[in-house]
Amino acid sequence: MPQIRYRPFYPRLKKDGQLDDGCDKKEEGCKKHFKMYGQHSMTGGLMVVWCTHSVSYGFHCIPKAEGRNEVFSAIYTHWEKAPEVVIYDYACNLQPYCMTREPDFFADTTFLVDLFHSTGHKKCGKAAALSNYLSCNPDLLRVNSSAGECGNAGLRRIRKSVGYMSQRRAIIYTKIYLSFWNRARIQQLLGLVKRR
Repeated sequence: MPQIRYRPFYPRLKKDGQLDDGCDKKEEGCKKHFKMYGQHSMTGGLMVVWCTHSVSYGFHCIPKAEGRNEVFSAIYTHWEKAPEVVIYDYACNLQPYCMTREPDFFADTTFLVDLFHSTGHKKCGKAAALSNYLSCNPDLLRVNSSAGECGNAGLRRIRKSVGYMSQRRAIIYTKIYLSFWNRARIQQLLGLVKRR
């Protein structure tokens, strides 16, 4: 998706736009910090936006480390209107981060921790758990909250190669890989539709 606006800086918010490893250590709630999640590599990583059927909408190259700022920036700069639901493994702390910066933009967005990761969020409020919304919002029953994990499993095939590339080459390689991935997934989905 093309970039439609720039990420603003918020001078009154301490450490805004700096490398973000999760929440402040003094805050209550979730203690899952991003530096626990993975190792540093040459490219920093990728954030891929997956739809329910593990088809990629796009990706964002992360220069250093995944954090709330990367997800906030990707959504705010590339989406005309914020999505109604964001399902993310660290949504418990992404929601206050986004609402502090752009409350009007994210006013109608619900932030939920996917079913796979929610078991590890013991100190988070229950309001962030997808499982609590399934009984009252039937639309969420159709959502495969593990689509990101399924898609990320496919990205393991290129992980080592991309880790040794320059950022420019890694982006081109990933774009081509995801294009082939999407084509295969869409053909697979259309094949399922024809059988019925």
